[in-house]
Amino acid sequence: MTLTQYFVAMSIDGYIAEPAEQLDWLSQFSNLEGKRRRYERFFDQVGAIAMGARSYEFIYRHNAPWFYGDRPTWVFTHRKLPYHDGADLRFTDSDVTEVHPQLVEAARGKNVWILGGAELATQFVQADLVDELHIGVAPVLVGSGTRLLHAEAYTPWALAEINQYGSFLALRYVAPGRDS
Repeated sequence: MTLTQYFVAMSIDGYIAEPAEQLDWLSQFSNLEGKRRRYERFFDQVGAIAMGARSYEFIYRHNAPWFYGDRPTWVFTHRKLPYHDGADLRFTDSDVTEVHPQLVEAARGKNVWILGGAELATQFVQADLVDELHIGVAPVLVGSGTRLLHAEAYTPWALAEINQYGSFLALRYVAPGRDS
C-alpha cells in the first residue's frame, strides 16, 4: 500500500528553516550514528516526490546535486523555474488533490514523500492526504522562520515510533483513522 509521508526535521521550537531559508542549524546532526541509516531505509521506500517551489529553488540555488535519483518529482509552483539536470521533474500549479493520484501511480507501490515546504505539506494535510508524519527534532532553538505546518487539526495523530540519535529525536506519527 502506498503511503503519503511528510518527512522533515525541525528545531525544538517548531521551525524547519530560518527566516532566510537556511538550514545551517541542522547540518550539525547529519552524521549521527544510525540517523543516516534511518533516512536510507525511508528513502528506499520512496517511489515519487512532491516538492514545494521554495525547497526546489533552495536545492537549485545551492548547486546541490540531485539526490533523488530517477524518482519522479512534482514541483508545485506558480512560476517558471529552471530545470535541474538529472532530475525527472514535473512542474505543476494544480491542486494537491488533483496531483496526488498521479503521485501514487508514479510511486508504483512505493511511498510518496512530501519533501520540505510547510505550505505544501499543509495543503496535503488539510486535504487529508497524509498518512504519516516523520518528524526529526533537533535540540536547537531557531527562534523564527518557517513553521513545521500551518494546518489546524484537533484530532490527535497517533505516535507510532520514537528513535533517538544522541540528543536528536525521530518521531513517526500516523494520521487519525489510519493504522499504525
